[in-house]
Amino acid sequence: MGTENSLKLLLNNDSLTPDFRAIAEKVGNGSRISEAEGLLLYEKGELGYLGILANHIREKKHGDYTYFNRNFHIEPTNICVYTCNFCAYSRLLKDKEDGWELNLEQMMDIVRSYDGKPVTEVHIVGGVHPKMNLEFFCELIRQVKAHRPLLHIKAFTAVELFYMFKKANLTTEAGLMKLKTAGMDSIPGGGAEIFDEEIRNIICADKCSADEWLFIHQTAHNLGIPSNITMLYGHIENFSHRINHMSRVRTLQDDTKGFNTFIPLKFRNGDNDMSNVPEVSTIEDLRNYAVSRIFLDNIPHIKAYWPMIGRSTAQLSLAFGVNDLDGTINDTTKIYTMAGAEEQTPNLSTKELVDLIKQVRRHPIERDTVYNILTDYQDYDFSKEEAAELKV
Repeated sequence: MGTENSLKLLLNNDSLTPDFRAIAEKVGNGSRISEAEGLLLYEKGELGYLGILANHIREKKHGDYTYFNRNFHIEPTNICVYTCNFCAYSRLLKDKEDGWELNLEQMMDIVRSYDGKPVTEVHIVGGVHPKMNLEFFCELIRQVKAHRPLLHIKAFTAVELFYMFKKANLTTEAGLMKLKTAGMDSIPGGGAEIFDEEIRNIICADKCSADEWLFIHQTAHNLGIPSNITMLYGHIENFSHRINHMSRVRTLQDDTKGFNTFIPLKFRNGDNDMSNVPEVSTIEDLRNYAVSRIFLDNIPHIKAYWPMIGRSTAQLSLAFGVNDLDGTINDTTKIYTMAGAEEQTPNLSTKELVDLIKQVRRHPIERDTVYNILTDYQDYDFSKEEAAELKV
């Protein structure tokens, strides 16, 4: 059944209350829902209803296309000056025997290990190390670009950038321009957590504020540097905090149009200072994806980070507003696996990810970082040789 028919059947349902009918009508005609309506969806929206609305929007924007890219990660260090209660990844400098610090040559060895492989992006994020400053990372970016000019460099969360610029005594604009001149192409969406300051003061009190995070991304957008945006959900926040977070995202996007993707990140309680907080269910994961898609009308893409939630839930999410599954990745990323993510060795070949998407009757599309289509894999014939060559 097509998405239009599903929405029509929903609107013809006599048991639909006036509030939920009004929201469905807004979705049908492409109108924006209010914060109050978003909160109502979280509090009382049934999963099937949310799925119909979110999938309608998803298919209006993207049809059955489901995007992925071929990327790899560099995590320079897990030594961090900050002590976020939800983080199982970072180590303080005094505990560095439990951590790692990569030098430039070690990181370039990682880049060189992908020579001849069809990756399009390197994702560089890590802890906030007091000795890894702006000049250090500018040199890393210059070396990566010199070695592989066409590799897209998506690097450094706003939390990392805030510390770098403050230590370098530079304005946000000047710091971003140095990185852009060195070769940085975009910035990821990490470190947003939840923007509500009361919650932020409990879970990550010493990192940059919500206003500072948003200002860095606003400045990046104004300089022509695109970015993503995350939301950490399923811990001590409530639904109103999630809506407030997304409303601030939506407002900034109205102004800059620089966010490519919204990425809900599920709180995992493994080996951190919030291990007493239970994790939310898969049902809540799907509800959250759906409400995100419905509320964020001006964000082009909703991404499910498959290593965090697992392959099966990622497949389900494609019926609840999600149209992107991130990348093939490999086990070079430890940020979520150390916190107890579903995928403890997150590694999918291109063929495996394409098959994952096709199994739920979606159309697999390889993209670059900013969603230019590179390869349509719907009818692609993987030979054994190609499958081996494309494994990244």
